[in-house]
Amino acid sequence: MTIAGIAVAVGLVLLVGGGVGAAQFENRDSFCASCHSEPESAYVDRSVAAQPVDLASFHTTKGTRCIDCHSGPGLAGRASALTLGARDLTRYLTGHYAQPAPLTRPIPDSHCIKCHGDIADDQAFDNHFHVFLSQWQSLSPDAATCVDCHAAHTTDGSADIMYLNQDRATTVCQACHAFAGQG
Repeated sequence: MTIAGIAVAVGLVLLVGGGVGAAQFENRDSFCASCHSEPESAYVDRSVAAQPVDLASFHTTKGTRCIDCHSGPGLAGRASALTLGARDLTRYLTGHYAQPAPLTRPIPDSHCIKCHGDIADDQAFDNHFHVFLSQWQSLSPDAATCVDCHAAHTTDGSADIMYLNQDRATTVCQACHAFAGQG
């Protein structure tokens, strides 16, 4: 084997090994919070509290980790999250990071649909917002997304309605109805 071949093989081993290692670190919420100190450390602290206070801490009671919501579906979604995590880690290690940590990639619906893909299957009237959301999204770039109603890290929602903030959700409802000509 040539020196170039050996270098390529070593590079591949390091790349794959680094990715597997990084994936193991990203599986631990405390690792994410160790670099993203605020507001992530507050989110992790809330996730281990006795009672959930937001949608994210409720998900934690079901065994959901930060990476489960902050990565897309499948291997490509996880690779994308690892790439973003590597960028964030590099910025942290070189001292070029912002606090509080900015949200650079809002959570798209595909991250929610990984677990909640059947949400629109319930055709009952009291679920019409989920049923018609994809149609609104296909017709308007200004359509709502899951996180417009289901903000995971805000503590101003009501536990009895799955941590929704009634005012914020009503605003989204009104926007959809106005778009449909019903408002």
